[in-house]
Amino acid sequence: MIRVLVAGATGYLGRFVAKEFKVRGYWVRVLARNPDKLKTPGPFLEPAIADLVDDVFVGEVTKPETLRGLCDGIKVVFSSIGISRQRDRLSYMDVDYQGNRNLLDLAVAAQVRKFVFIHAFNAHLLQFMEIMQAKQKFVGELKKSGLAHAVVCPNGFFNDMSEFLKMAKRGTVYHLGDGQRKLNPIHGADLAKVCVDAVPGQETDISVGGPVIYTYREIADLAFAVLGKRPRVRRVPVWLVKAAIPLVRLFSKQYYTMTAGMLTITQDDFVAPKVGTHTLKEFYEAIAPTL
Repeated sequence: MIRVLVAGATGYLGRFVAKEFKVRGYWVRVLARNPDKLKTPGPFLEPAIADLVDDVFVGEVTKPETLRGLCDGIKVVFSSIGISRQRDRLSYMDVDYQGNRNLLDLAVAAQVRKFVFIHAFNAHLLQFMEIMQAKQKFVGELKKSGLAHAVVCPNGFFNDMSEFLKMAKRGTVYHLGDGQRKLNPIHGADLAKVCVDAVPGQETDISVGGPVIYTYREIADLAFAVLGKRPRVRRVPVWLVKAAIPLVRLFSKQYYTMTAGMLTITQDDFVAPKVGTHTLKEFYEAIAPTL
């Protein structure tokens, strides 16, 4: 039985990946800073996996001294480690780069067979963002490591799209520009299958999105339809955001990066190769009662 380590197992994608590995007959160890989070479903209906996996290793990727023995006996490492919300005064370089580098060092020392890493679709368009710089720096280290590897680059996750549903529930959805740019976000369960398929696969760079392509306006209308509410959508002019960005940069580097990133994403089509079966409509219908 092949032994796999899932790092990032308390996050949205990591839970689905751990479950998919287990369903396919792998022996699964998960790395968790707070193992109690594994005992209950996630906020976007991610599965509870505490009783599903074979081993829970308690440690922190930013503290190598807590990771001794983590990769002992492991043949495959999967990592979706990264900062979703900045806290603990840790930077993207601390977590998205160095945390993953700590895992890579352990994987090399343990002679792991393959390392599967989650990056981002069209990351080259977002290199002004610190998070992308940190992830790309790690990808460079991974490719030089000599390990067999796969870098999976998904489009937006379904849980990110919940923001539209939250805005609709509050009464108004805002989007930049005309809302006609396209994207195909992907459900965690569909993406998990791609990640597990990557273990025996030969591809080293895998771009992937969900099965349905939406415009931003269609996502807004869908959110209102699921809630049974009349659509109320407000456009934020692109020129206004572009004019405001230099001022935002003066006061907050974090908000500048977020705003510039959102502007880039919403003014270009982000359509990745389509996979999976889960639709955003089904996801919205499932989570609407929980918001």
